[in-house]
Amino acid sequence: MVRIKPFKGIRPPKEFAAEVASRPYDVLNSVEAKSEATERSLLHIIKPEIDFEPIADEHSEEVYAKAVENFDHWQQQGWLRQDAKECYYVYAQTMDGRTQYGIVMCCHFEDYLAGAIKKHELTRPDKEEDRMIHVRRQQANIEPVFFAYPDSAEIDAIVAKVIAAAPEYDFTAADGFGHKLWVIDQDEDIARLTAAFAEVEALYVADGHHRTAAAARVGAERKAANPNHTGEEEYCYFLAVTFPASHLRIIDYNRVVKDLNGLSDEEFLAALEENFEVEKVGKEIYKPTKLHNFAMYLSGDWYSLTAREGRYNDADPIGVLDVTVLSDLVLDKVLGIEDLRTSKRIDFVGGIRGLGALQERVDSGEMKVAFALYPVTMQQLIDIADTGNIMPPKTTWFEPKLRSGVVIHSFKE
Repeated sequence: MVRIKPFKGIRPPKEFAAEVASRPYDVLNSVEAKSEATERSLLHIIKPEIDFEPIADEHSEEVYAKAVENFDHWQQQGWLRQDAKECYYVYAQTMDGRTQYGIVMCCHFEDYLAGAIKKHELTRPDKEEDRMIHVRRQQANIEPVFFAYPDSAEIDAIVAKVIAAAPEYDFTAADGFGHKLWVIDQDEDIARLTAAFAEVEALYVADGHHRTAAAARVGAERKAANPNHTGEEEYCYFLAVTFPASHLRIIDYNRVVKDLNGLSDEEFLAALEENFEVEKVGKEIYKPTKLHNFAMYLSGDWYSLTAREGRYNDADPIGVLDVTVLSDLVLDKVLGIEDLRTSKRIDFVGGIRGLGALQERVDSGEMKVAFALYPVTMQQLIDIADTGNIMPPKTTWFEPKLRSGVVIHSFKE
C-alpha cells in the first residue's frame, strides 16, 4: 500500500506556462540548455550554469547558489506562484496522436525505502549526491519523478470526471508534444484519490531513479535531524507524476559499437551464425519485428538477426530481455565488451532519434556497427521490479518526457 498526499503546487500562471515549462535537466547538455532557454524558462533554475559566461561547472558552489537565487526570483516576479490550497493535478501528454493521463502527487520517502515504490535500475552515488544538493538547498522538488501504477477503475473514474472540464494549461512544446494540466481542488475528489491509492500495492519508477533516491535520502536526513518527527512533515513527501501502466510505452534503446574486436566483416558475420539466424536485408532501414529479433547495420547494409531457440530464457525476467540476449551473445561473447557501464567502445542511442541516426553514425566512420532492439514492455519492467531484479544499463527509454516546471513541490517551512 502506498501513501500519497495533495500539496500546494508552485506553478506558472496560465499565460507563462508554455515558456516556463522546460525539458528535464538530464536530456540536454549545458550548451543546448543555454541555446534553448528563454527569459522565464525553468532551465535557469534546473541548469543554472547557463547563466554564467563562460558556462560554469554544474557541480560548483556558485551554480548551486544560483539555482536557489533563480527559484526565489521566479517567485518574486510572479512567474511561479503557489496555490493556496493543497491539490492534486492531472497532467496529460500527447505524442503521435496518443494521450497519457498522469496524476501529480506527493509520495512518501519511506515507501521507497520500504520497497512499496519499486525500482528497476541501479543508481550512481555521484548523481544521487548532485540531486540531493539541489533538493536540500531548494527545500523543494523542482522536477517530478515519473512513476507507473497498476490500472485502477476507481482512479480512472476520478480522472475522467476531472478532464471533462477545460484544462488550466493547454500548450504544445517545440518538439510537437502536447501538454495539458487540470487542478483537482474539490475536497471529495481529493479524498477519493487519496483513498484509491491507499489500495494500490506498489508504484513503479519509470524514469527518475536518481531523483527518487535523492528525495528519499533528503527525507531520511531531515527525519534524523528532527527529534519530534511524526512522519507527516512536508519533507517526508516528494513530487511525482504517476501514470496507469497501460498508458505508457517504452521505446527502443539501441547500441552502436566502434569496432569488431579485431574481426573482419566476414569473420564477425560467421561468429553471429552460431547463435542467430542472419539475413541480409539490404540498404533499406530494417526495424525489429518481435522479441528476440534484432536489426544490425554493418558496412552499408542492414541485417535481420533472430536468436536461435535455446539461446535465451523466457522464464527468467532478466534472461528474456533482448538487451540481455545481445549483451551475452554479441557484445560480450563476440565483441569483448564486458561492462556496458564503463566501456568506451560502445554508445547508446534512444529510439526517439530514429534508426537513421544509427546508420549515420556508422556511415560517418565514427562507429563500425549498430544494433536496434525490440522495445521492452511495461509488463517486463514490472516483472523485474516485482522480483527485485535490476535491468541491464540503458534498457528503457520513455517518451514523451515530463515537462519540468508544470508543477513544483516545496517543503520549505
